[in-house]
Amino acid sequence: MDIEEFYDADPRRRQSAEVEFGRDWSDEAGGRAEVSWVVDTGELYVMNEPIEPVFSDGLGDVAVEPVHMKDMTVEILAVIPSRSAVDAVLDGWQDAMGTPNSIAWVRERALHPPADTGDHTGAEGSTIEVPGASPPE
Repeated sequence: MDIEEFYDADPRRRQSAEVEFGRDWSDEAGGRAEVSWVVDTGELYVMNEPIEPVFSDGLGDVAVEPVHMKDMTVEILAVIPSRSAVDAVLDGWQDAMGTPNSIAWVRERALHPPADTGDHTGAEGSTIEVPGASPPE
């Protein structure tokens, strides 16, 4: 889904504060991505930005085409219930972000979070949910 569809799908997303975990993540193709966590929904998501096409105008000038909002795609990686839990899941993100295909690190951490996510409330809903993953039996 694009970024507008993401925000339109749940009104809480537009109203919520977000915690940004860096804007210089990279994918396997070298594209740039941002990682953020939506406070009100607990969604950890990656927004992928396409690689801007560069073209020559025939006179020796080079220009970059602008990126349109519809070209920015969003992938929800996990639903993490608290700030302390998302901080634990992404512990070390500043160092990981600069590596090639660094978004794979985020996906791996979301799919297999550390044993202690720092959320000791024991409250219902404290489990990290990963879209598309099967719940443990």
